[in-house]
Amino acid sequence: MAIFEIVMPKLGESIIEATISKWLKNEGDNVDEDEPVLEIATDKVDSEIPSPVSGILIKRIFQEGDIVEIGKVIAIIDMGGELLKKKEATKTAEIPSATIHFIEETPVVSSRENSGSRFYSPLIKSIAKQENLSLKDLELIPGTGKDERLTKQDLLNWLQHRKPDEKPVTVDNPAVFVSGEDEIIEMERIRQLIAQHMVRSVQTSPHVTSFIEVDMTKVASWREQHKKSFLERENIRLTFTPVFIDAIARAVRDFPTVNVSVNGTKIILHKNINVGMAVSLPNYNLIVPVIKNADQKSIVGLVKNVTDLANRARNSKLLPDEISGGTISLTNLGSFGTIMGTPIINQPQTAIVAVGSIKKRPVVIETPQGDTIAIRQMMFASLSYDHRVIDGALAGLFLNRLAFYLENFDTNQNL
Repeated sequence: MAIFEIVMPKLGESIIEATISKWLKNEGDNVDEDEPVLEIATDKVDSEIPSPVSGILIKRIFQEGDIVEIGKVIAIIDMGGELLKKKEATKTAEIPSATIHFIEETPVVSSRENSGSRFYSPLIKSIAKQENLSLKDLELIPGTGKDERLTKQDLLNWLQHRKPDEKPVTVDNPAVFVSGEDEIIEMERIRQLIAQHMVRSVQTSPHVTSFIEVDMTKVASWREQHKKSFLERENIRLTFTPVFIDAIARAVRDFPTVNVSVNGTKIILHKNINVGMAVSLPNYNLIVPVIKNADQKSIVGLVKNVTDLANRARNSKLLPDEISGGTISLTNLGSFGTIMGTPIINQPQTAIVAVGSIKKRPVVIETPQGDTIAIRQMMFASLSYDHRVIDGALAGLFLNRLAFYLENFDTNQNL
């Protein structure tokens, strides 16, 4: 008899557990190799877990809604079917323990016991209970752990500085009038996560936004010249996004102190330049895949990387590691005709660039012969930044350098 254990796979550097959102197979079902057995969800992305072997699913270790650590056994496949036959023959309700005595059903934290967007250790819950804090209260305390997890020190620091009997600050939702004709729609899981992430970001970082105007004439001319031939050769649309990412990476290399995160009173200066790009999904939600080491890629490499991640994002094929590790972000508001914006920082990053639509406008140009007016392709760019660690001077220098790289784009580079 041969059995195979399906374990919760490694999903990314910062992910240590996942929630079982849906079982696609019941006990006793046949399973083909590479056929999805269950769906899992993290705070970053949803995924299907396929079976590496063919056989019969004889045991589901966990239930829907359970949170399971990476590496734990989640299901057992009987590759020959002998266990199921034996079970049916003996009419027993349980798989013979002698056969799978090496399987330990590890206690898990059920989603019902750990409601909210973050995991809380038993120690955190014990301290919260002693201090008369609910899980809803804990949600409002900023965390400095991985994925903004609340650490013991975070909670102790908050307790140390609070006033007697103080509760974490919350904002009550105003009363909403609902008429008989209104439709009430439950938020999708990803929209709930986005909402929680945005509220927490505003509560964590004092946001400031600076703007600059950029002459995109060279870039627009270069794209117009190459987009048709590039599409025919590579079957890939040539967009502005890779050029923006290239300019951001270059500007970050010149001003690395915008490429930071905050951990308590410590500033983490990131060595790698990993640019997250906001991608709009068909249901109008957002996801932010990350271009890793963007400063080390050519324009062609960035074009292919951007297209691949964007396509897989819209088809729910991203891996968790592909939406983690970002150090600065880009959102292209111009894709929807917006001329400028003030985006919210994608925690734990401290800066996000927004670019608006590119419009032809009459512009005054200084020349050795004097000022002249010309039609140019102009665009507004902005930088929203965390004022705890980035001041207006640094933001201004960064934006000016970003504009410099866009306005002096090398139109002779090959595609």
